[in-house]
Amino acid sequence: MIGQFLKQFMPRSLFGRATLILLVPVGTILLVMSIVFIQRLYEDVTRQMTEGVANEIVLILSRVDASETPESALIAAREIAAPLGLEVSFLDRPSVEPRVGLDLSGRTVTATLREQVAGIDTVDLTSRKGFALIAINSVHGAVLLEIPRTRLSARNPHQFLVLIGVTSALMVMIALLYLRGQVRPIRRLAAAASAFGKGRSVAFRPAGAAEVREAGNAFIQMRDRIEHQIEQRTLLLSGVSHDLRTPLTRLRLAISMSDSPENDDMVRDVDEMQQMLDAFLDFARSESLGEPERIDPTPLIHDAVNKAVRAGGAVSLGEMAKTDPITLRAPAFDRAIGNLIGNAIKYGSKARVSLTLSEQFVSISVEDDGPGIPSELREAALKPFTRLDQSRNQDAGSGVGLGLAIAGDIARQHGGSIVLSDSADLGGLHAAIVLPR
Repeated sequence: MIGQFLKQFMPRSLFGRATLILLVPVGTILLVMSIVFIQRLYEDVTRQMTEGVANEIVLILSRVDASETPESALIAAREIAAPLGLEVSFLDRPSVEPRVGLDLSGRTVTATLREQVAGIDTVDLTSRKGFALIAINSVHGAVLLEIPRTRLSARNPHQFLVLIGVTSALMVMIALLYLRGQVRPIRRLAAAASAFGKGRSVAFRPAGAAEVREAGNAFIQMRDRIEHQIEQRTLLLSGVSHDLRTPLTRLRLAISMSDSPENDDMVRDVDEMQQMLDAFLDFARSESLGEPERIDPTPLIHDAVNKAVRAGGAVSLGEMAKTDPITLRAPAFDRAIGNLIGNAIKYGSKARVSLTLSEQFVSISVEDDGPGIPSELREAALKPFTRLDQSRNQDAGSGVGLGLAIAGDIARQHGGSIVLSDSADLGGLHAAIVLPR
């Protein structure tokens, strides 16, 4: 419970947490040192010094009380006070003790003098700078003792705290600058990994501590392997699809020259195979569809809807929120929207395309009035070569199960995802491409 409560106040960034780890122990040490310093120097040392002066005051006061006249009392008192650096005189009128204020050692001085010396009237630590004025009642009247403050407490003891505080602040600043330099390579690594997750390969050179360099080198090796595998997959699918076009062309030519009654069925089979090959090529090329750029997705959505309408599809626009430009690969985004609209028209009689915004994401959704996809099959529907015709419209024709997979790949290349749910308005499938703003 306590950990969960404190977690909400923890900084999110590595630099913020490292700064907190640095400042908490430094601040704790400063606090402990300050408390110990105040207790030892402001209280103990001041008390010891004041007790020594109090003994001198008692001796002087005894000489004053033992004298017969005020004049002889003053002479006797000065004989003792002069070697000790004290000044002695008589007061004509009672004095008023001023407030000590923030003088921490002054509180200890006043309390100790009143404990050790009987008959003290006032202790004035502010009227004369650098001196303590002490009025004491005697048999000859009020005696005023002027005692240098350095005899009672250490001079400028706060300088130690200031020195410690300034030095600690300087060291913390230097440590933060060094820490910032250590965190910068981690930030660059995170930025490179984030960009690669969105389908962009940015220049990155490992730097920083040995562990960070090792992680950077591992990332570069991983990125190279993934890019090589993507390239190999693209070449494989492209090569297979390209090589199969030639026999398909020969088959189509042979069928057209034949008079068999089954020609129409065979032509449909060849056309379906041709569509499969085109889908394979689309899937293979989905990793490299244009360079990312900051563009407004609204015109691309309008173009995709207009294409579907021109092709005879019942596609309309729903809510179209106004958004700022986001990072997109225009051809890839167009293909993803086209695939979702194509699926919606294929399995339903009408479709609707909408664009909505949240604080961090842009959502482009396509809804239809078809049979939809059961919730337990939606994850499988996003996998390549998965056909769910048993849960969709059997009369809508068959496919190779790549439409949603291509749209999902493109969404992931942009740092987003594709979310399938039920359409609340049309009753069919609600497919949304969710991208970061």
